[in-house]
Amino acid sequence: MYPYFESDRMAVKCCPSARQLAVEQMEFYAFAHFTVNTFTDQEWGDGTEPESVFNPTAFDADQWVDALRSAGVKGLILTCKHHDGFCLWPSAVTEHSVKNSPFRGGNGDVVREVSDACRRGGLKFGVYLSPWDRNAAVYGQGEAYDDFFCRQLTELCTNYGELFSVWFDGACGEGPNGKKQVYDWNRYYALVRELQPNACLSICGPDIRWCGNEAGDTRESEWSVLPTGFLSPEEVAAKSQTSDSKEFREKKIDAMEKDLGSRGFIENATGFAWRPSETDTSIRPGWFYHASEDGRVRSTETLLDIWYRTVGGNSLLLLNIPPDRRGLFHEVDVQRLREMGEYIRKTFADNLAENAVITASSDDGYHLPENVKVNNYDAYYKPFDGENAVTLTVKLDGIHDVSHVVIKEHIPMSQRIEHFAIDAKQADGSYAEVASGTTVGYQKIARFAPVSTDEIRIRIEDSRVCPILSFIGVY
Repeated sequence: MYPYFESDRMAVKCCPSARQLAVEQMEFYAFAHFTVNTFTDQEWGDGTEPESVFNPTAFDADQWVDALRSAGVKGLILTCKHHDGFCLWPSAVTEHSVKNSPFRGGNGDVVREVSDACRRGGLKFGVYLSPWDRNAAVYGQGEAYDDFFCRQLTELCTNYGELFSVWFDGACGEGPNGKKQVYDWNRYYALVRELQPNACLSICGPDIRWCGNEAGDTRESEWSVLPTGFLSPEEVAAKSQTSDSKEFREKKIDAMEKDLGSRGFIENATGFAWRPSETDTSIRPGWFYHASEDGRVRSTETLLDIWYRTVGGNSLLLLNIPPDRRGLFHEVDVQRLREMGEYIRKTFADNLAENAVITASSDDGYHLPENVKVNNYDAYYKPFDGENAVTLTVKLDGIHDVSHVVIKEHIPMSQRIEHFAIDAKQADGSYAEVASGTTVGYQKIARFAPVSTDEIRIRIEDSRVCPILSFIGVY
């Protein structure tokens, strides 16, 4: 048993909202970057592209959805307007949209077709709306542009059904007047909350945070409980008169830092917010389609490695698949998605823990270890508060080759685990450690070389106040 830390008591009071919890349970969703850039072979348009260049002659949103479903993707976020300002829907706010393109004879609405296809295929739908608009004459004029932007945001939030995400990035440049636009984020947030109360405001928003890179890199220790502020030097000095607090050191929240939530980092925090990580990366080197990259699509092995480190490392995976000039996902991309999904489904088809006997070194008498057999939040395992370290034993129904263990914390009651280890029982009755790690959070997928065993032991070696688990899977 470990001593309580004051910061631990504060941190475990921080829990996800209903909208955050719903998106975390999606685990894996997709981006589709599609605009005039697709046809000009650029990554960033400058807003001067003629609407006539946008003409996907074989556009098929159902093809997109079928490919995404084959990978196990649960939702799709469409770049409804990128920095070039071209709108994939017939916006009444601007002439720079599909309504003035050859697509569907000027009567097309890409957002409508994609959102409808998602609902037919059982995927959730989200929108990306760039706050930077290189085509809008009012960009850089303060409230005039905020009015313009909010009218577009209202169109997307009222005409295309329920959204699971409204995704903002922070791109910002100068307007025609030579001035940068200062975005009225609070106004944008309030509008989304009013029109789409179940949608997460992502990246430049309070619900989902950026992982800090676009390469698919991840942290070894990913925390969803982040400090919102820290004591001043004077407050720390006063506190240290009556406690063992360390001397003050300057801290700040930086999305690119490796440590955003360890005990050492959160010491002297004044408050906490639930901010889960989202890893956004592309299946290709670029975000938009370029024929020159057809031979540079990421391999299935690379995509699976990213999936394990994100979905299996307490981060959401947002994978971009850019449609080509036909308006289709390219055949190579479709093949990669299918292979990825086939591997995941095969690997996790049979949970050996379902027929196992699960015991724990301690429980509180109510929330028993057998509760972790069911993968939902209706029940959970919990020891008494103060029992920071416990061991759970999964006795299988025979000897099996095991290579994966999945652990999920009961995040409706926060993220708590600081360190864990996994052992496999050997033929001689001894145990050998096969995996270890730090944070768990929504989900940790531990993978290791296959071992033949009839018993897996999970040691929670340190946690905040006490660990609370919702699920254990053995594969």
